[in-house]
Amino acid sequence: MQNMWLKKPALNYSKDILGIVQFGSSVIEGSKPNDVDIAVIFKCIPLKQQLEESQKIKKQLEKFSQLPVHIKSFDFYSFFNKGNFAKEDILFYGKNLISGEQFSRLFGMSAKLQVYYSLKNLKKKDKIRFNYLLNGKNGKYGLLRKYKGSLVKPGLIEIEPQYENIFVNAIKRFISDFEVKRVLFE
Repeated sequence: MQNMWLKKPALNYSKDILGIVQFGSSVIEGSKPNDVDIAVIFKCIPLKQQLEESQKIKKQLEKFSQLPVHIKSFDFYSFFNKGNFAKEDILFYGKNLISGEQFSRLFGMSAKLQVYYSLKNLKKKDKIRFNYLLNGKNGKYGLLRKYKGSLVKPGLIEIEPQYENIFVNAIKRFISDFEVKRVLFE
């Protein structure tokens, strides 16, 4: 994981930039990314200027990364275009390098993953082990506390998007039938 957003690198960028957003596999804990995906979101400025500014940012970010940096630039309108297939991942998983927060917070939203599961078909000992996995045992933190997740109600966990792989892989050890939903809250 290349968590550049935590470092909040000191970047020189134009006042026409709304966000410099790291997204893709490089922000997901437990993944093995091949590159770092960055989206630069501009106010409405000419395309040529967008490309020049994006390349300046790319050169700056390459100093902070051991992996290749791939830049995608959007103006505010093209970002929300139906043809932009990356917008959901950018909004949901994206981390703003300027503020260090989820990119969706710029729009007054917060991204969460909801994991729905059932322990109905588990043996009692496996239910207990699953509880220890989530809540911890003998003074050790469970996944919920370690990764700032919450048990909303029995059968529903809410977590930060970047911890999806950790929770999904841990839950798969106990339960094969569960559902993960992406949710944006206001």
